[in-house]
Formats: sequence, structure tokens, C-alpha cells
Amino acid sequence: MLQAQTTPSHPRFSLIWKLAGALVLLAAADLALYGYGGGSVIGLFALIWLAVVVLVRPASRKSRGGLIAIGCGALFAGALVHNPGLMGAVLFLAAIGSAALLPGHVFDHAGLWTARLAMLGIKAPFRPLADAWRFASISGSGGSAGKAILLNIALPLIGGAMFLALFASANPVLGNVLSGISLPDFSTLIEHGLLLGVTLVFVWPTLRPRALRLASDRLPILPRLPDPSVTMMLITLTIFNAVFVLQNALDIAFLWSGAPLPDGITLADYAHRGAYTLIATALLAGLFVLLALRPGAASAQSPVIRMMVLVWVGQNILLVASSMLRVFDYIAAYSLTEWRIAALAWMTLVATGLILICWRFLTGRSASWLINANALSAAIVLTGATMVDFGAVAARWNVDHLRDPARLDLCYLDQLDSAALIPLIELRDAPVGTVLQDQATFLSAAALSELAETQSDWQSWTLRGAMRLSAAQAMLADDTRKPVAALHGRSCGGAIVLPQPPFHAIPAEPTARLTQDENP
Repeated sequence: MLQAQTTPSHPRFSLIWKLAGALVLLAAADLALYGYGGGSVIGLFALIWLAVVVLVRPASRKSRGGLIAIGCGALFAGALVHNPGLMGAVLFLAAIGSAALLPGHVFDHAGLWTARLAMLGIKAPFRPLADAWRFASISGSGGSAGKAILLNIALPLIGGAMFLALFASANPVLGNVLSGISLPDFSTLIEHGLLLGVTLVFVWPTLRPRALRLASDRLPILPRLPDPSVTMMLITLTIFNAVFVLQNALDIAFLWSGAPLPDGITLADYAHRGAYTLIATALLAGLFVLLALRPGAASAQSPVIRMMVLVWVGQNILLVASSMLRVFDYIAAYSLTEWRIAALAWMTLVATGLILICWRFLTGRSASWLINANALSAAIVLTGATMVDFGAVAARWNVDHLRDPARLDLCYLDQLDSAALIPLIELRDAPVGTVLQDQATFLSAAALSELAETQSDWQSWTLRGAMRLSAAQAMLADDTRKPVAALHGRSCGGAIVLPQPPFHAIPAEPTARLTQDENP
């Protein structure tokens, strides 16, 4: 479904504004992103990009959906200013792409909208070239001149250079002559050109988006399967519930109540072994409810089946909760990592999806509602992931919950770089023994030096890094301790490498002589 697009009263004037906006973005990209070092300037460019889209496309701010997309874009651009990351960049691209498309489209559900954004991205590399050819082909003297330039100058030069390069590679005489010609170094110019070309590919489709027509009523959201019989569903749900009762009973006995496990199985082994397998089981269960028990189906109207479905979904939610408890137990036995935080967030999304499926089953909501509700849940979790430093959270938890200093994984904290800086500084004064304090002193000094060097480059500077560096320098203002000198270097985690014992060559055993002396 599409809304009627408003035709601008002055299309040429509108085009001039869009071209001017594109030139502003190209200049900003060349100034801020050439030689980019991974800093907050990417967030500054995102804010400029969003501002240009709002200015040159007034329609984007005249609809509620457009305003929401603009607000989300500003939020994700701010996240990129705070700490640049791939997730924040992807979410910003989705937000600014939505702001560009919403004036000409009705948001039906997240599935089709994702397809539209994907099509916008797939067509993006061809849009500047297609529009350039279209403008050159416009009737009139200006259009004829532009087309003449493309056909009569650009094409012969590019084609001639291509054939000359092929002949030079095939003919050594011509190749030697051409190799003797000294040309200026165009590497810097080429790098600037590539940056501007990539930038134009990204920004131009948001300034001149084309309608992406997808008929939502012709694209089935979920595959339509034959409605199952009531008898089959009763038998199926009875078996499913019985199997799930067995698994949940074991989890209640060993995970929730703390009963002793059989010999040879530790709690960490039990917790780690099935966490992700049980999540896959819950996903399959949700898929079964979606496909086999659609609202309006005959089996879905049976009170007994409805009750059995509720019990089974409840068991799946308990299964997800047990999986999360498994991860918590494994974290307590070992440590917290970024991937384990992400796993807990994923499990929370799975549980939320099961609850939404159950609610849809009870209330008869549409498939579009279910897709949008799950997309909103995922967007909230992903937005939180762009704001929170999982590495810092993991380092903080591991240091604050340290019971046995010998089990602290300093190698992992070393891999986190500046994310573990503040906990490592606090570890220098913690009652963990002089050896661990020395390792923390060495690691924190190395992380502080690396962070200070990164922040000294304006293209690598980040707001999060600046705040962390300021806090670390304040904590170490009166601390003059230095790590112990390590003559043989340090290994993973800052441990001092001990000298190796001297190597004594073992004399080889005498071998049989191949020949005998004539005069022994």
C-alpha cells in the first residue's frame, strides 16, 4: 500500500537543493572520514547526514512515521558519537532509510519494511549513475550537452585507456614504453575518489528515494498449511507436554532446587551443555504454534486444545528460564563475557517472543501485529546494545564478584583493552595479593597508555574513551606505582615470564661404524 506522493511545485529547485545537500555531505565525508581511525567523527557525519535529509526533503518531517524515524536516527547518531560500532551504524542506516521512504509508503509490518530497506540498499550503488544518465537525457540544451559529454568524451577516453592497458599487457614493446613514462602519484587522489564514491552511494538514495512497491496482500507473511484436525492436535500436544514435563522436572530438581547431580557430572557441565540446545527447542515450539494453530483454525477453537497450548507455551517459557539459569550458573563457575551477556539478551528475546505468540493465540491478533511486536522487542534490545559497553560490564562483574584470585581470567580482561581499565585500576588496591596487584598494575598501565594514544588522534577520539580516560587519570593522580621489571617479558594477563632452565645437550649414543679400519 502506498500513499500518494506530493509532487513538488518547483521540481528543478528541489533538485538543486538535493544536489547541494549531496555536495555538503561529500565535503563533510572527505574532511572527517578520510583516513578514518574509528572515532566519534562518524557520529558527527551521521548527524550532518540526518540534518541534510530533513532539510532537503521536507516531506520526511511532515508525517508521524517520518518524525519517529528521524528521532531514532538522531538517537543512533548520538550512540555513534558516544562510541562508534557496527550495530549502531546498521541501526542508523535503517532509521535514515526509513525516514527517506516513509513519506511515500505506508508502514504495514516490519517484515515488508525490512524488505524495502534491503531493496533500497541493493539498488543504492546504481542510483547515482541512473539519475546522472537520466538528467543527461533530459530534453533541452542542458540535457543534450550533458549527454554529449558522457557519450563523446567520457566513453572514448575510458574505452581507449582500457584497450591501451590490455595491449600493454599483451605486447612487451608497448608495455616497456608505457612503463618508462613517469606519471604523478595518483594514489591519494584515487583514495579520495573512492571515499566520495562510496559516500555518494550511501547518501544519494536517501535524498532521492524511489518508491519500492511491494503488495503486502500478495505476499504471505507465513506459509499457509492445511488446518490440523482436533484429534491430531490433541495427540501431538499430549506427547509434547509429556516430553517437556520430563525435561523441566529434571531442571527443577538439579538447577532450581540444588539437588546433587549424579557422579561424574558437575553443575558447570550440566549448566553449559544444554543452554543453547534448549533455546533451539523453544524456537521450534514457537514455530509449531505459529504454523499449526493460527487464529481462526478449527483446532484453535477447542477449549481443551487452547488449554494444552497454554500449558505447553508455559513449559517453553520455563525451559527458557532454565536455560538462562544455566548460563548464570556457568558464569558463577567461570566468569562473565560479552558473548554470555549477548546470549542472555537473546534468551530474553526468545521468551518475549513466546509470550507474544501466546497472546496472539488468545486474542486472535494478526500476523502483522506479531511481526511488529517482535521487531519492536528486538529493536529495544539492539538499541540497548549500542548504548551499553558489554566489555566494561563483564570486566566490572568479574572483578566485583572475585572470590578466588587464582581464578580471575586476566587474559580475558587484557583482551578487552580500555573496557577493563577502570576495574583493573581498582584491582591494584584490592586484597588479592601482590602478584595479582602487580599484574593489574601492568595491564592498567598498558591499557591507559593505549587509550591515551588513541584519544590523541582526532579521528580516533570517542566520547566514551574521553570519559574513561578522564576517570582513569583522576584515579591514578597520586598513584606512582610501577609494575615490577620483567627481564624475560610478560605473558597473557601480565604474568611475568620466568627464566628457562639452561639447556644441556644430551650426547648422542655411538652408532655402529659403517666401515672397519684395515689396521685396528
